[in-house]
Amino acid sequence: MSNNLSMRYRFLAFFICLAYFCMPISAQQNNPQADRWRYIEQYHDLAIEQMQRYHIPASITLAQGLFESNAGKSELARKHNNHFGIKKGVSWTGPTVMMRDDSPTDLFRVYSSVRDSYEDHSLFLRNNARYAVLFTYSITDYRSWAHGLKRCGYATDPQYAQKIIDVVEAYNLSQFDSYTSGRYHARSNTSAQAESEFFRTHIVYRNNRCYMIVAQAGDTWDSVACETGTKPWNLLRYNDYPADYRLQPGDLVYLQQKRSKADKYYRGKPHTVQAGESLHSISQRYGIRLSKLYKLNRMSLDTQIGVGDILRVR
Repeated sequence: MSNNLSMRYRFLAFFICLAYFCMPISAQQNNPQADRWRYIEQYHDLAIEQMQRYHIPASITLAQGLFESNAGKSELARKHNNHFGIKKGVSWTGPTVMMRDDSPTDLFRVYSSVRDSYEDHSLFLRNNARYAVLFTYSITDYRSWAHGLKRCGYATDPQYAQKIIDVVEAYNLSQFDSYTSGRYHARSNTSAQAESEFFRTHIVYRNNRCYMIVAQAGDTWDSVACETGTKPWNLLRYNDYPADYRLQPGDLVYLQQKRSKADKYYRGKPHTVQAGESLHSISQRYGIRLSKLYKLNRMSLDTQIGVGDILRVR
């Protein structure tokens, strides 16, 4: 019995190592999904601050910032701190930059800091009469806010509302709309450990009914294990990493076993592989065990994926 168990663990370790190290180098170093989680980690406090001051859902602010700035990587965000794609407009007297959008000569606002961008986004909505209807919606009704933004003319993309809703739901951003007295709604049902010092440092997210955190600089498997009361080898197993993998800032770290398929929200919604993605990063994105992702798509261990491939996640 013990020999069989040992063989099974050796096979699992081999499977994880093969799946990880067969990724293209670019996929290991360029992970758009990790960029999005890092963005949420970095700016969720700003979104909550704006919600408390201006009654704009933090989920909407964060989703718009994430979407409009390409997780902070767009040229407008990197060079000019404009995270919301706000154009000059007649009332703006500050600096501007010319960039192509609806026309080749569109002028966009330039900010001295990301905080200024978030503040101006709130004032842009709050002080503009055409967005007044938004403030009649509940602060927890992100769907009405998203559709309202589109109807009020925030963006010309006909799918803008649904894209913002998809971002909110894919990353469970609505948890920030229930922020009260120093706690996130997502923590209300966690174990006693969730009230520890660790969870005041790392936000506890819930993805596909699994609790997880986003690794920060300096985190190791041992430090995460010590602070969460989880064995380091279990963390490695939960997250489908080989034993010698070192945590990187932005890595998703599940604190329990992932599921065999994606959340029901993704029923009938296959995943289209994007540049920089790997089977491992996709399994982490949806909270699916890597072995189950292979099985769902009838793949062998040596299967290579490419940009544009369609994968079942449920």
